[in-house]
Amino acid sequence: MADIQTQGDSSTTGGRSGGSGGRGKTTISDNVVSTIAGIAIRETDGVHSVGRAASKALGTVTGRRSGASGARRAVKVEVGEKQAAIDVDIEVEYGIPIHELADRIRTHVVDAVETMTGLEVVEINIVVFDVHIPGDDDDDEGGSGGGTSRVQ
Repeated sequence: MADIQTQGDSSTTGGRSGGSGGRGKTTISDNVVSTIAGIAIRETDGVHSVGRAASKALGTVTGRRSGASGARRAVKVEVGEKQAAIDVDIEVEYGIPIHELADRIRTHVVDAVETMTGLEVVEINIVVFDVHIPGDDDDDEGGSGGGTSRVQ
């Protein structure tokens, strides 16, 4: 968690010690940073999904929306007093240049987290675990969609 000391001159510094003119302390939870980063990642064009199948399935079983609590499970963060590091697993859309997408994700996440929390994002590690091919989901779920079954 990050503790941000609010000073009388409206600047923010990390730390837990109170200074003259301080008006209190704001603590930012790891879950907050994870949620902000997850939303920024999901809003990036070319990202099909965030998190591997296990975390997505858990969200379905528990009845939680993938946009909220699923983002926290799929995006792992380490938050210090002044900095944050972020790890995320994503599935990309077919045809998207992955290196360019990774750059856009980093830009969106840094902008969102730094603007909303005041923390410096020092690292964003992205694991691309799959490529989504449009139409593949429909074929797998159809069962008898024109193909011959191998087993009866």
